[in-house]
Amino acid sequence: MGAQKETPKASPKKKSLQYLFDLDSRKELSNGRRLSFESENEEEILYLITYCTFTDPLKSPSQQDLKRLKLIQLLSLIKTSKHPLHAQILSFSFVQKEPALGGVVVRGVLKYWPVTNCQKEVLLVGELEELVENIDPEQYKKLALPLCTQITKCLNSWNSQVAERALYVWNNEQFVKMALQATEDVFPVIVEGMEKNLKWHWSKSIKQLTENVKAMLEEMEPGLYTQCLMRLEFHESAALQEEKKREEKWERIELAAAKNQFLQQPNCIYVS
Repeated sequence: MGAQKETPKASPKKKSLQYLFDLDSRKELSNGRRLSFESENEEEILYLITYCTFTDPLKSPSQQDLKRLKLIQLLSLIKTSKHPLHAQILSFSFVQKEPALGGVVVRGVLKYWPVTNCQKEVLLVGELEELVENIDPEQYKKLALPLCTQITKCLNSWNSQVAERALYVWNNEQFVKMALQATEDVFPVIVEGMEKNLKWHWSKSIKQLTENVKAMLEEMEPGLYTQCLMRLEFHESAALQEEKKREEKWERIELAAAKNQFLQQPNCIYVS
């Protein structure tokens, strides 16, 4: 028999698509290997989008696990890609066809949130709003706290565009419905963010929008909002008292150190 031709090996510096995405899914997942996706080639990104979008949801569990793995790889581009528009396909391409993937997409977006890119933040706040409208309502309670926490961080942003876009999310009925699924967990985070904006934000328009959202939340849950506000004031007062005690303690330490240094000065006789 003739000698078999050896297949060309992939470059060690950059793994090929064939190597990355055509591996045996069971072997890949059992080894716990974390694939890296370093290229921003449009064809490769399109390959990922196509695979995640058109894979039959009724396939074997191993294929579904591999699909989730590739979806996470695509989500990682949110942080590293220079093209923020890649994220716009997330809610429409995946979640509308397969709402069960909504939780994976939301957690991926939150995990790779681009904290230093305001343009991407504005875009992704809108994507989170779209995702909430398309995911399975049964996932609302699990996703309410992480989603509201990220939205609160955005409305506290010093960039007025990011803060404004995050505040407008509260006009979305589905988002409010999701937040109400876990009010006991969500409201303390929201109340703290609202009060922080009203005290410290530099933009008058953002403060006005914050007042409007605060009024809406107080109208929905007046008792809980007041309770969270009182708890926040208590924690702030306790923090101030703790800071005051710390300063007084340092003053006593400095006085004791200065006194000790004065007492330990050597008695020297200077001869001219």
